[in-house]
Amino acid sequence: MPTYSYRCTECSNAFDIHQSFTDDSLTVCPTCGGVLRKVFSPVGVTFSGSGFYRTDSRAAAKSEGSGSSSSASSASASDSGSSSNRMPTRRGSSL
Repeated sequence: MPTYSYRCTECSNAFDIHQSFTDDSLTVCPTCGGVLRKVFSPVGVTFSGSGFYRTDSRAAAKSEGSGSSSSASSASASDSGSSSNRMPTRRGSSL
């Protein structure tokens, strides 16, 4: 069940409550009887496990060194191999 945050417009009492999606929103403050408003805040999303990154399902790139520089070079090497980053080429034209 999702957790919703409410704040009273009169006494500024703030609280969280677990409610079902089908439950009606609360409208009366339990402390003073004033009007309640839902408080919207950014959603905290945690991606854990494998499969969330483009490089997770690919074969490991050859490492040329150690440390963060090799991981940066392997990331840039995998990005340059993407078809969306390639420039279109003309066939049959000579420069």
